[in-house]
Amino acid sequence: QVQLVESGGGMVQAGGSLRLSCAASGRAFSSYTMGWFRQAPGKEREFVAVISWRATTYYADSVKGRFTISRDNAKNTVYLQMNSLKPEDTAVYYCVAERGGLIVKLKEEYDYWGQGTQVTVSS
Repeated sequence: QVQLVESGGGMVQAGGSLRLSCAASGRAFSSYTMGWFRQAPGKEREFVAVISWRATTYYADSVKGRFTISRDNAKNTVYLQMNSLKPEDTAVYYCVAERGGLIVKLKEEYDYWGQGTQVTVSS
């Protein structure tokens, strides 16, 4: 069983930055695909970014060029650096892990989920 614990959420003004962290338990972290999803009030949970065990990355079009996903396998941690934040980025952000090492963007494909961290961007 893998546990994912997110941190780093908060409130920021539009144009500001935040860095989310996700600490994972377990020895197999370096082989997992890691990602971030988000869910805004009244909306479906949506894909944000993914990073493979080889550090290949993909982003949703809505965050491309503003967000950066990275991982530190020595620390069992994945990060999401969010710059130029917009009010529409307001959501609960979830860290996810996929055991098979596949690069996937569907929430159904992920095996483990964190509890989420709130990000609020004011205008």
